[in-house]
Amino acid sequence: MKTLRRKLDAMAREASEVSPVKSAERTVRILETLAASPTWLTISDLQELMGYPRSSLHALIRTLRELKWVEADDTGTKFGVGPHALLSGTAYLDRDPALHYAYQAMEDLRAEIGYTIHYARRDEAHVLYLASRESRDSMRLISRVGRRLPAYITALGQALLAQLTPAEVAAIVPEELEQHTPHSLPDREALFAELDLVRSRGWAYEREQGTEGVACVAVAVDYRIPATDAISCSMPADKVDDDELDRVSTAIMKHTQQLATTLRIHGIR
Repeated sequence: MKTLRRKLDAMAREASEVSPVKSAERTVRILETLAASPTWLTISDLQELMGYPRSSLHALIRTLRELKWVEADDTGTKFGVGPHALLSGTAYLDRDPALHYAYQAMEDLRAEIGYTIHYARRDEAHVLYLASRESRDSMRLISRVGRRLPAYITALGQALLAQLTPAEVAAIVPEELEQHTPHSLPDREALFAELDLVRSRGWAYEREQGTEGVACVAVAVDYRIPATDAISCSMPADKVDDDELDRVSTAIMKHTQQLATTLRIHGIR
């Protein structure tokens, strides 16, 4: 619950300074809260997390259930996002012109190096996963597509934060970095040093910073300035030595450069 509360606080900080219509804002915040939670939430949970009046939550949840944006468990007392939330997210992916070309690049890269490939876009201080291609022997049962993670704990995010100036990074990254594993970057000073390294070599590398046992290499897709998208490779950390890191980073650099060129040729910005 504390982790979810931190996520909600971050969402609130990112909200526009223009005051939105109260009911519309509350509706969106409820959906974001339900989407961010790994478990079903009760009205009491929502009230504790959001501070909204119980009567208001009841009315909004009832309306969202009728419209199928929210659904309830078998008891009717716990709630999560509904099928129309999926339809909305799918529409975002369907209309993105870059993804058609990204899918092919991911397939080609997976075929060459054999590991799981991700495609993500920076969303302020987070990365949003838009596509994944699992390795042939992957045991993962839950796709990362639609997941939103702090940029500083992922190679994808570090590759994209490195596209910004230090001042721009400082303006969006929290002063205290949340520790997801014992290997997570401890503070912003360490993050800035890591981003300098990314800028100098052209690719990002993190080992067990977000998930224990997993290492990732990522490269920004330079079809926008600054780049908003990146491709990464996830692999078992115990399989990574200098030779494997060189093989994987070289392959990702090649395929992301080819993808960026293709997108520019087709006028996609």
